[in-house]
Amino acid sequence: MKDETMRHVLTTTRRIALVGASDRPNRASHEVMGYLLRKGYDVTPVNPVLAGREIWGRTVVASLAEAAPLEMVELFRRAEEVGAPVDEAIALGARSIWMQLGIVNEAVAAKARRAGLEVVMDACPAIEIPRLGL
Repeated sequence: MKDETMRHVLTTTRRIALVGASDRPNRASHEVMGYLLRKGYDVTPVNPVLAGREIWGRTVVASLAEAAPLEMVELFRRAEEVGAPVDEAIALGARSIWMQLGIVNEAVAAKARRAGLEVVMDACPAIEIPRLGL
């Protein structure tokens, strides 16, 4: 990923929907959500299994539609499972998609880019924010 893309996404985003949120402290999605909240981002956890519960004081919602309005959709899903949330993000007017470390789906990324979204893959904002000095 190009540093300019990551920098632009991270500096122009305030509202993030985090798909695959976990209430288990040992899970990466839990740690990253807490980090983003401490950095001042407005993060809505998305997980249909945990809907109605709280993570980091934020109510978990079942779908991206319930998290709208949103700017960035961060995906903690396997690469083969990112298509549906990306389609929904496009329909909801998200500006960017961020696929977490280890997640790469070129076909879905191309579709998101064609729809005008910025795409980051195989990267973690909790690593990139300090690395980029943001």
